[in-house]
Amino acid sequence: MTVNIGQAKQTQTPAARSTSVFDRIIGGEFQQLPVFLSLVLIWIVFEILNNSFLTSRNLSNLVLQMAEYGLLGVGETLILLLGEIDLSIAAVSAIGGAILAVLAGNGVNPYVAILAGALSGTVLGLFQGFWVTVLRVPSFIVTLAGSLAFLGLLFVLIGQEGTVPIMNNTINAIAGNYLPDWLSWVLVAVALLLMVWTAVRDRAKRQKLGLPPKSAVSTWTKLILSAAVMIGATVLLNAYQGVPIAGLVLIVFVVLLAWICQSTAFGRHIYAVGGNAEAARRAGINVKGVRIMVFTLAGTMAAIGGIVGASRLGAASTASGGSDLLMDSIAAAVIGGTSLFGGYGSVWNALLGALVIGSIENGMALLNAPTSTKYLVEGAILLLAVTFDTFTRMRRKQLGR
Repeated sequence: MTVNIGQAKQTQTPAARSTSVFDRIIGGEFQQLPVFLSLVLIWIVFEILNNSFLTSRNLSNLVLQMAEYGLLGVGETLILLLGEIDLSIAAVSAIGGAILAVLAGNGVNPYVAILAGALSGTVLGLFQGFWVTVLRVPSFIVTLAGSLAFLGLLFVLIGQEGTVPIMNNTINAIAGNYLPDWLSWVLVAVALLLMVWTAVRDRAKRQKLGLPPKSAVSTWTKLILSAAVMIGATVLLNAYQGVPIAGLVLIVFVVLLAWICQSTAFGRHIYAVGGNAEAARRAGINVKGVRIMVFTLAGTMAAIGGIVGASRLGAASTASGGSDLLMDSIAAAVIGGTSLFGGYGSVWNALLGALVIGSIENGMALLNAPTSTKYLVEGAILLLAVTFDTFTRMRRKQLGR
């Protein structure tokens, strides 16, 4: 028995004492750092190639372009945290936009139309979650079938004309209006205060529970970088027309779902189920309920993304929900750093991943690069992201994390 205990200590000691920067990144302390540095590099390259890239006007367009698949990427991130995948998320977004447009076109109150569009995603997500969880059909098959069926439903809703215009000013304002400068600064100040309060509360809570506090260096680094990014982005966007409302919608849902995942029992259950479903079940977690709820949330986020997309285009179209939107949404989650194997990642990853995808597409458009080049670059980055995920997963196992 003594020998076994000694061997266990020898096995655990390297992991416990590993303090290299790389291992701290692998462990999650600086989880978003590699993606953030990649984003900075992408921006530098495109600014060198075209000095219009970092202008206020272009960055405002970038925010509008990425808002839709950023919201879808958030939903896909929740699915990936379970170790599942959703191939119908783009089709669900198209359904949400179509219901919005059809109802608005028939004179329904715009807020009722928006709510109905969002709820359509809730219903479709619940349906697929039930099929995956209760009937135990693989999510790949269920969501692939759902993608095909929902695109067929899209044609039924819109008709052979292929497009339903949106003439309502309230709906079009979602992606067409901007925040006043003073309001954007108020929101930045509130966000910074909340971040500081959260950091202080987390430190006090860990001390109360007898847990080692997080590194002060990492905490302050994150706070300073976050403040610099928010202030810089607000200055640049206000120099054009202000912060786009669509961008604010994206940030609000990212913050809300990040809080749910990081600070609630339900969020901890998502990670537990994604990490080891059987262990979670034995610990008393309602695994089926968590799975169904996550698919429901993902469907809702997809429909909200479709509403933002329809507002930006001023119409719902049968071309919505195509393969580009699906791939961009999945890529946003994966490139951001969420593991394909479940149990590891963050909702914030989707935001960073969406920025990477949006920056590439926006920069390529400014350079008038052919579509083939855009696909090659995005494919290469996605492959590198998945390879990095596979490598870091093996390294975390070695570290015992």
